[in-house]
Amino acid sequence: MDISLELVKDLRQRTGAGIVDCKSALQEAKGNIETAIDYLRKKGLATAAKKAGRIAADGLVGSYIHAGGKMGVLVEINCETDFVAKTEDFQNFVKNIAMHIAAANPQYIKREDVPAEVLDKERDIYRTQALESGKPAKVIDKIVEGKLERFYSEACLLEQTYIRDSDLTIKEVLDAMIGKIGENISIRRFARFQLGEGLSSRS
Repeated sequence: MDISLELVKDLRQRTGAGIVDCKSALQEAKGNIETAIDYLRKKGLATAAKKAGRIAADGLVGSYIHAGGKMGVLVEINCETDFVAKTEDFQNFVKNIAMHIAAANPQYIKREDVPAEVLDKERDIYRTQALESGKPAKVIDKIVEGKLERFYSEACLLEQTYIRDSDLTIKEVLDAMIGKIGENISIRRFARFQLGEGLSSRS
């Protein structure tokens, strides 16, 4: 059957496979692009997963509600293709990350997201604590940086210990999922809501 150039381009964009391979896959799939994607994956011709810098613009917004509706999380996790977004592995991954966020309450995704003023404030606190405890001046900077690393491990999602496996960080769980499904994945943003948070209770 005749395969349109637009269909070939669409399949190539979604999989990263070569033009000839895309055309052959579409012919094999009788023009059905989802079947063609599956065909390419089975043949090992979909190369998008090997391109770590490839933009992950598909994915899911997952949610988790806990404690009788008193806490909730929304998280957007991106992958490269709709094909992967629909898989059980990816959907379970999104759900597990949402549950982790509910339990661990991260403030940022990665350390680069922490504002400079927050870091400056943390450093000042740690330095004051070290000085007041009588630590020698020559080790103050080392103590401050050590405490800052601990701050990152508690405040940044990717550096937190995974609640379902204390031997892994979220970054390691993410890397394992990327390796398993063969596509770039990124945790783009999240929001955590707790009932009454920030409000003063009436006496």
